[in-house]
Amino acid sequence: MATLGRLFQPPKGHFFLFGPRGTGKSTWLGLEYADALRIDLLSPETLRAYLARPERLREIVAAHPEKRVVIIDEVQRVPALLDVVHQQIEACGRSRRFVLTGSSARKLKRAGVNLLAGRAVRTALHPFLAAELGGAFNLDRALGHGMVPLVWDAREPERALQSYLSLYVREEVQAEGLVRDLGGFSRFIEAISFSHASPLNLANVARECEVGRKTAEGYLSVLEDLLLAFQVPAFTRRARRHLQVHPKFFWFDTGIYRSARPAGPLDRPEEIGGPALEGLVAQHLRAWIDYSAARCTLHYWRTKSGTEVDFVVYGHEGFWAIDVKNASRVQAADLRGLHAFREDYPSARLALVYRGTERRMSEGVTCIPAAEFLSEVRPDRPLPL
Repeated sequence: MATLGRLFQPPKGHFFLFGPRGTGKSTWLGLEYADALRIDLLSPETLRAYLARPERLREIVAAHPEKRVVIIDEVQRVPALLDVVHQQIEACGRSRRFVLTGSSARKLKRAGVNLLAGRAVRTALHPFLAAELGGAFNLDRALGHGMVPLVWDAREPERALQSYLSLYVREEVQAEGLVRDLGGFSRFIEAISFSHASPLNLANVARECEVGRKTAEGYLSVLEDLLLAFQVPAFTRRARRHLQVHPKFFWFDTGIYRSARPAGPLDRPEEIGGPALEGLVAQHLRAWIDYSAARCTLHYWRTKSGTEVDFVVYGHEGFWAIDVKNASRVQAADLRGLHAFREDYPSARLALVYRGTERRMSEGVTCIPAAEFLSEVRPDRPLPL
């Protein structure tokens, strides 16, 4: 798995590193902390040992006083280990550093774990950023296969994508008994894929996959706890109009969206390509906020009449309104949402990300080619607007 150029910067103290499978957590940690004491709970033998006796961790740590960093991979598999880690942090002070990875927060939440009472910072590792790949980044490839390192590096990325969600369903959802009806959950995954990059109407999704509303809410929480999906809330600060308030739904990676969404001869390319591009921008903005520790939040803006801006980034670092168009030319109608937003929020910086090749200004809006914009999103710099 490729690891060169990852822009994630770890905190100086203890930290959790969450991220979906295949985002390169273990590989990155192996390079960053090559001499660490490592406990891999994906190993069946190791998992059984710590399930039986979580306090075994104290003995292992005590037997390796030279190891200044202790890594526990997939800590959610043994939530009771966090109590032992908490004790070790209290006993060792700054002489030892604990790094805990996880691809799911569900078991930790269900067990009522307090994530070490704030003694460890919570961080996340996202799919590749275009800037991390440098010259290897290709927009069409990213839109087709996504940017999960496990898939990006695969010899057969289509096959890797096809098996990705089934791996989660088999090893996380089924093995952990997270849902009772796997058939209903599989139908839910297919139904909600049509909501990618759209305001989420969960009642409609529940009806489509023939489950109750409460069941659909439970399925959605499973996807979010497994870090496979996220929601973007509506921007309503000092609203002057009647606004949409339902959050937008996104898969965490545009390739996973394409894998989950059924497609056939009756599907127009723009029905899939537009949400795919918007999702790719979303995952870059989300990573930029997390990696840069920016005091910003990600939103979208949509009026009841349907006027929309795809993304609003708001916080101490700035105020940006960003629209995304899967088109090679900018038409006057493409700027309508941004102009409406400017009427309500004249201090916001406006940008349109599109599939063209020229960066230009149009009626006070910076129009940026998608490949250029994505390649310039770096956590050590302001947004390239």
